[in-house]
Amino acid sequence: MFYTTDTNEHGMRHDPFKAIVAPRPIGWIGTRGSDGSRNLSPYSFFNIVSDHPKIVMFSSSGRKHSLKNAEETGEFTASLVSRPLVDKMNASSAPVDYGVDEFALSGLTAKTGSLVGAPFVEEAYAALECRVTQILQPQTLDGGEAESSMVFGQVVAIHISEAIIRDGRIDMERARPVARMGYMDYCDGGADVFQLRRPGA
Repeated sequence: MFYTTDTNEHGMRHDPFKAIVAPRPIGWIGTRGSDGSRNLSPYSFFNIVSDHPKIVMFSSSGRKHSLKNAEETGEFTASLVSRPLVDKMNASSAPVDYGVDEFALSGLTAKTGSLVGAPFVEEAYAALECRVTQILQPQTLDGGEAESSMVFGQVVAIHISEAIIRDGRIDMERARPVARMGYMDYCDGGADVFQLRRPGA
């Protein structure tokens, strides 16, 4: 199969693009609005973009609540979605009105960050506290702007539960991070953990 993306004529029932770029880590983004309201939403367009300094990014397709709050307050958190929390993560993705507290909606405990005012999921095995460094819309080939906004945040604090630490490392079989595949498919990152050493390491 071959097709060009200008026509996107792939002949399949569903667009395969996001199934090819998979698995994708999920950033469970916690924010607080300027009105004090709490918001929690999962983003599969999420990843690390720098280690020195530590910077992560989530991308919002359209102007969603997390983007609005991050713009207004300059802060957000990213909590780890583990397999035991996947149903609550899914519940927090419900399309609700602005100001509805997805922490309460999902039966989760909101804990305010130590260095930022944004909340994170207290039940999560790990969470990142972030301050916004940049928000941008990617440019297209014709000079326009994509419909998505990328929110970059420098990690200023990290929370890790002792329950997933073993021998001085995070044990992925215990953490069981959930990742988004294509369509409605997800995977358990702790189900098949193996190690590879780079050549020359």
